[in-house]
Amino acid sequence: MMPIADGVNLDLTLIWAFLIAFAVLVYVVLDGFDLGLGMLFVAEPVEKDRDVMMNSVAPVWDGNETWLVLGGGGLFAAFPLAYALILPALYVPLIVMLLALIFRGVAFEFRWRTKRWRGVWDIAFIGGSAAAALSQGIALGGLLQGIDIDKAARSYAGGWWDWLTPFSVMVGIAVMVGYMLLGATWLVLKTTGPLQERMRRRAWLLGVATVAFIGIVSLWTPFLQDGYYTRWFGGLNIVLAAGVAAAVLALAFGMFRTLMVRHHDYWPFLFALGMFVLGFGGLGYSMFPYIVPVEVTIWEAAAPENSQLFMLVGAAFLIPIILAYTAYAYWVFRGKIDPDAGYH
Repeated sequence: MMPIADGVNLDLTLIWAFLIAFAVLVYVVLDGFDLGLGMLFVAEPVEKDRDVMMNSVAPVWDGNETWLVLGGGGLFAAFPLAYALILPALYVPLIVMLLALIFRGVAFEFRWRTKRWRGVWDIAFIGGSAAAALSQGIALGGLLQGIDIDKAARSYAGGWWDWLTPFSVMVGIAVMVGYMLLGATWLVLKTTGPLQERMRRRAWLLGVATVAFIGIVSLWTPFLQDGYYTRWFGGLNIVLAAGVAAAVLALAFGMFRTLMVRHHDYWPFLFALGMFVLGFGGLGYSMFPYIVPVEVTIWEAAAPENSQLFMLVGAAFLIPIILAYTAYAYWVFRGKIDPDAGYH
């Protein structure tokens, strides 16, 4: 800890853990509905509806990956040991995710520049979105279930396919469903007419599936590691677990209720985001203070204090700028999409 005054210490490692978790959360929130929208393409074969769906995210989708870069770069810089342990364990899903995001971005741009091959680029957009979402969920599941490491050598000791388990695949599918829920509620917010009504119905079904997956993950995770079980069900911690479950159900109820009410188009999206934030917070609570469950803590994996302080000065300038231009972009392009004229 770095002393900043008599009796007051600044824990740079804890600050960096929070910053990286924040960057990942913002990425999930901002790019989640974007990827979900891409997967929902498969159920909307009419070209004009697909144009409207893509136009709803066209002004903002490019900047969403900024937070993914910030999270990955921050992990490398602030927690190099964790970076060296996690990446070899999850090379396959992470490489698939990056390739899918690249291919999806190319499809997004090329789709507007051709008539003959538009269907091909639509398939690429759908496939890239689905592969990226599935890979993210599998990587999360692979991390939660634990990574086999050699502590003496400070290196990954597992196999090439250790990440592939029923739990990681289930988490991958859960993330896909959750992202599609975000995408559907985003389109409820941004569109009108028959497309909006279809998305209301799909959001209902996806909402039920998302709540079910949250329940499955929440009940399965504590049995993956002894530390997880103690964190949630040891002593009075079960009261916290019950409170989190009640909060998720309350948010789900609010989302379903507002999906039935016209002129409240923004509330379903906000309630869906609330469930994601709560779920992310629950996973963070399960893992803390480990960055490689349950082998390496954030303090064991941290870079030297001087390095953390140097990077923190840069982050103090960079993160507010990113937040400001992101908020400004969403503010400028607020409102509904006109199928013929774009935003109005």
